[in-house]
Amino acid sequence: MGGIDGPFIGSEALAAGLVSRRGLRNGYEAIYRNVYLPKGYEVTATTRAKAAWLWARRDATVAGLSAAALHGTKWIDAGLPAEMIRIGEAVHGIVIHRDTLVGDEICVIDGIPATTPARTAYDLGRRGSLTRAVIRLDSLANATGLKPDDVRPLIDGHKGSRGIVQLRRAVDFMDGGTESPQETRTRLLLINAGFPRPTTQIVVCNEYGDFVARIDMGWPEFRVGVQYDGPQHWTDPDRHARDISRPNCRRLIGRSSGSAATCCATGPRCFSRAFATRCGPRAGPTATRSDLTHASGSIAWHKCDLVASQRGGQTELLE
Repeated sequence: MGGIDGPFIGSEALAAGLVSRRGLRNGYEAIYRNVYLPKGYEVTATTRAKAAWLWARRDATVAGLSAAALHGTKWIDAGLPAEMIRIGEAVHGIVIHRDTLVGDEICVIDGIPATTPARTAYDLGRRGSLTRAVIRLDSLANATGLKPDDVRPLIDGHKGSRGIVQLRRAVDFMDGGTESPQETRTRLLLINAGFPRPTTQIVVCNEYGDFVARIDMGWPEFRVGVQYDGPQHWTDPDRHARDISRPNCRRLIGRSSGSAATCCATGPRCFSRAFATRCGPRAGPTATRSDLTHASGSIAWHKCDLVASQRGGQTELLE
């Protein structure tokens, strides 16, 4: 079958003798007109982006979520249409944008022109809800090292553009230390409830400087942390080894000073009260909300000397 791996233009493969017409018909399937993949090939957002660029006869700039995928961003739905900037009509499965790009808004990834991380953030941060925008910017920043100051010149240069007000807020909230959409939601939940903005990916060491645990987010100055324990934390062995676990929680508890710890067994309301007790009322939530709830019901609330984990609606005391 020619050993072709990944998307390719069918007519070019035939002309080069890489595949016969019968082989093309039997061993490959079209993802777009005249663009094929081996049958059974996994279609990811990155694969779809490359295939759409080939469909455009390599005369386009990959943009939006497709550009984010090329930059290595995770958590992009492979079923969403590919996006690109070019002159021409849209087709099923491909969204065509007709924006005008300047030279420093385009880069090349594996030979494919794509919007830079900053321009990609500019495009994604203006779409959908604020939460969705921050999730996408967090993921992009995590993959590329993008910083808010990298995006702000584009904001200043496109004043009055649609969605620019939301983009400013999304960029202010953006944090590349966030490693999953649910961690972003957890962080926004805390901020919206009035807690100080948490630091992400806190490394905890013992008195000898040895690694003990890594916590998703929290406030090192108060020795308070919050951990989101989603499915990936427990099914990915490498991540589980890096993240906080039962023995590490015990060690954290063991290092507490003062009287015996109180566990946040009742969840977020208890966490809110414990935070104010530990850090002082001025450090706690400024809002009057007590509805620190989460749609997934899978947040773990940590203090360095008191720990509770909520997964799947069940509360587990880590002691």
